[in-house]
Amino acid sequence: MSRFWSPVLETLTPYVPGEQPQMQRLVKLNTNESPYGPSPKALAAIHLQTTDDLRLYPDPEGVALKKAIANLHGLDPKQVFLGNGSDEVLAHVFLGLLKQKNAVLFPDITYSFYPVYCKLFGIEYKTIPLGSEFEIKVADYPVPNGGIIFPNPNAPTGRAIPRKDIEALLAKNKDSVVVVDEAYVDYGTESCIPLLRGASCPENLLVVHTLSKSRALAGLRVGFAVGDPALIEGLERVKNSFNSYPLGRLAQAGAVAAIEDQAYLEETSAKVMQTRAHLVKELHSLGFDTLPSTANFILTRHSKHAGAKLYQALRDRGIIVRHFKSLRIEEFLRITIGTNEQSNELLTALKEILASA
Repeated sequence: MSRFWSPVLETLTPYVPGEQPQMQRLVKLNTNESPYGPSPKALAAIHLQTTDDLRLYPDPEGVALKKAIANLHGLDPKQVFLGNGSDEVLAHVFLGLLKQKNAVLFPDITYSFYPVYCKLFGIEYKTIPLGSEFEIKVADYPVPNGGIIFPNPNAPTGRAIPRKDIEALLAKNKDSVVVVDEAYVDYGTESCIPLLRGASCPENLLVVHTLSKSRALAGLRVGFAVGDPALIEGLERVKNSFNSYPLGRLAQAGAVAAIEDQAYLEETSAKVMQTRAHLVKELHSLGFDTLPSTANFILTRHSKHAGAKLYQALRDRGIIVRHFKSLRIEEFLRITIGTNEQSNELLTALKEILASA
């Protein structure tokens, strides 16, 4: 602590990202990264941009990338906002759209960056408890609020809610923004983006995406939001008051190529979903209880073994998963879906741990 800190710093508890350990041999299943590399077309596009033009600033508006996203989803480019990863997009959303007179609402178990943004920007918030099966209950949300935000599927639970339930929420919550964070939507969840097409586009719906998960570009830092042009204009005002050049040339080129290579996305996402189904089945045979997941991770627990001890035992064997100390989920492990080989290593290790306990 320094006497030169602004007062707000004393109130902040920063977000803690998943560990990036520097170990010789490692099965890394803790940060929901794709087990497969980016689209080869994206890598080629990035390579083509490694020229002397890097001395020049990138396109501050990201016109080519906005067009690619709009074309993919049947939208107008004016409905697209770009940011340096979806976390930056979300930061602008909290400051530009969710800093209101009433409290913003989000689940009590959800992406732990949400309360961090609220404290950083001085936003009042209220958490809505998940149901007994760790599900988001949209019927609990239509109360006076300054905005609603949740991931779909939720993180770290992996549970999703159908689009029709979100449509019902939008119909009952017309006086504030509803933000649907679809970071993991490509692994079996209905996207809300189709609701934004045409004249019936809800003026209070914003959908946030990242290229860090299913597009396997976590190291490039690209995210975007889509919604009514008036919402996008508000986010652009925040961006241009903070950083008018958020995406570099390499990021924009790689992102355009990745967005346009839908076939590769579908191929790799299908592999993850197949591995997820196999892993859940095998874990069940070992006595694990796993929440239904349409994400590239699962949240699972064993009735006879503490989550913290299982986490440490796996780590001792060079397998890194995620353990949260939060109330209600402290006995769970969140496990990223890796390759089939990584899943088999995980299962072998768990069998050894359970047999020796």
